[in-house]
Amino acid sequence: MKNVAVYCASSSQVKQVYYDDAYRLGQLLAEESLGVVYGDGGIGLMGALARGVLAGKGEITGVIPQFMVDEGWNNPSSTRTIVVQTMHERKAKIADMSDGMVALAGGIGTFEELLECLTWKQLGLHSKPVVILNTEGYYDSLLSAIDLMVAEHFIRPVHKEMFTVVSRAEDVIPALLNAKPWDKATRRDAAI
Repeated sequence: MKNVAVYCASSSQVKQVYYDDAYRLGQLLAEESLGVVYGDGGIGLMGALARGVLAGKGEITGVIPQFMVDEGWNNPSSTRTIVVQTMHERKAKIADMSDGMVALAGGIGTFEELLECLTWKQLGLHSKPVVILNTEGYYDSLLSAIDLMVAEHFIRPVHKEMFTVVSRAEDVIPALLNAKPWDKATRRDAAI
C-alpha cells in the first residue's frame, strides 16, 4: 500500500473531535510513509487532515475541479495538486491513485464518495480496502441503514464485509492493512 484516499468534510462548523481525528489520521499516515490523496480542500476536516500529513512530513495530493479552484477552495499547502474538469473526474482520479480508502465524518459529498466506492467494490470494479472512521458514532445511522438493506434483501450479508468500521484514528491503518481480501468475482453476488 502506497497511497490512501481520504474522504472528509470541508465544513468549518463541526465539533473539535472531528478535527482532532482528521489531523491525527494525517499524522499517522505520514508516519507510515503512506501518501494521502484527497479533495484538496484547505478548510474543515480536509484542512486538518492536510495539516496533519504535512506536520508528519508526509505527502498529500489534492484532486480538485477547476470550478473549485476558481472559487478559491483549493489548498495551496498540498504537496501536489491535480486540477480536473468535473466532479466525476475528481472521484475517479482519487480512486485510481489510491490503494485503500478511508471515510471520515462528512456531509453529502463524503457520503456519496463512500457509497460510490462501495458500489464499485460490490460490482467488482476494485478490491481495495475501505475503512470507515466512525468518530463518536457519526456513521451509526448509515450502518443501521446498511443492516436494513441486508434484512430487506436489497444487498447480501457478504456486502457488509466490503468495509471495516473503526472508532479511533489509530485503528485505521491496521484496518487497511488487515482488511479481508475482496474477490472481484463477487460481482456475481451484486444481483440478489
